[in-house]
Amino acid sequence: MSEVPVSDPRPNIRLMIADDHQLVREGLTRLLGMEADIQVTSSVASGEELLEAVRNDLPDVVLVDVRMPGMGGIATVREISARWPQLGVVLLTMHDEDEYVFQGISAGARAYLVKDCSHAELLQALRLVARGGAYLPSTKLGKLMQQFRKDAGAPAPPPPAPPSPAVGGRTDHPLSRREMDVLAHVVRGLSNKQIARELSIDETTVKTHLHRIFEKLRVSDRTQAAILALNSGWFPMAPR
Repeated sequence: MSEVPVSDPRPNIRLMIADDHQLVREGLTRLLGMEADIQVTSSVASGEELLEAVRNDLPDVVLVDVRMPGMGGIATVREISARWPQLGVVLLTMHDEDEYVFQGISAGARAYLVKDCSHAELLQALRLVARGGAYLPSTKLGKLMQQFRKDAGAPAPPPPAPPSPAVGGRTDHPLSRREMDVLAHVVRGLSNKQIARELSIDETTVKTHLHRIFEKLRVSDRTQAAILALNSGWFPMAPR
């Protein structure tokens, strides 16, 4: 008689939290610990403590406050990205300033949320980042693109540059040349209609390419695709 396989009861996402407010840490630990697929493995009060915790027990995702005493959230994200580039970072903060969003994404964060976000939005971001995706509220994407272009010294959206052959340190990225062209225009902030006009194709074809891009990159919308491209440095106009 063959044995019936037992499903693995362990959570899928191992999470660490860094926030200098004890009540926030405790509240997030209880809230997220109720999810069957999330295990909060550590809760710390500073960036320095988080780096030590990650070094001792590498998680899947870290949830980091932007402003903490000592090493702030942005510096912590930058250090994590340098040491453990595979680790997903979600910034959660009281501060909604566009400058923080730009600095966080530039440092390597894959998601940026304000603390008044809904429970469902927080869970969505954590699960997307754990799968290698990214999340940013749609209201922030346009301003993020503008800031990247400003820092690159471009007064207006430039034509798409050829993608680097090594995407995110890999040479086996799944996108075709045409799909990379479409993604370059998404990063520029163009609509489907504008992309169709720029590439001399119809909007239905643009939508088809976008659908394939989302599937291949394992993201759910153009915002996540754009953040992934920016974080990976796929185009010269999107510096890290």
